[in-house]
Amino acid sequence: MIYNDTFIKDVFVIEPKVFKDSRGYFFEAWKQQEFTENIGAVNFIQDNESKSSFGVLRGLHYQKGEFSQAKLVRVIKGTVLDVAVDIRRSSPTFGKHVMVELSEENKRQLFIPRGFAHGFLVMSDEAIFTYKVDNVYAPQAEAGIRWNDPDLGIDWPIDPKQVLTSEKDLAQPLLKDAWLF
Repeated sequence: MIYNDTFIKDVFVIEPKVFKDSRGYFFEAWKQQEFTENIGAVNFIQDNESKSSFGVLRGLHYQKGEFSQAKLVRVIKGTVLDVAVDIRRSSPTFGKHVMVELSEENKRQLFIPRGFAHGFLVMSDEAIFTYKVDNVYAPQAEAGIRWNDPDLGIDWPIDPKQVLTSEKDLAQPLLKDAWLF
């Protein structure tokens, strides 16, 4: 696998080596020793999966305090635009974001450390999205930032009228009013 830095420290785009032949393809999606050598020790404890249709925007989510989570995300089917927003107040990239296309074709993964809000927008008819987390889900610690906060400057490439999101996500605070690390 190739571990590519992004302009935000500790956020990585991981590109697997894909071996294709007449039967299909094979690649290693996760290799603990290699991950640790390139990114550091992260103890992933759970895998999650979601299925969504075109225009679904999930996020921008995170968990507060001791329940914060690092994530390793990828797409099994379809295409999404995945976003990680730095919400670490002391970071030189506070409020900045990384946006990466993840798809079944490119097989990229995005590593998002603790201290980031995360979300994705489905760009294909359907997407199956999977991710590893290093901490349990705690409903009392869930938090978020509104996906269309103008201070974040995220250029979601579809008409906002096409965005399908939850009532909870529509009610999330702006970055200036959110709980931050």
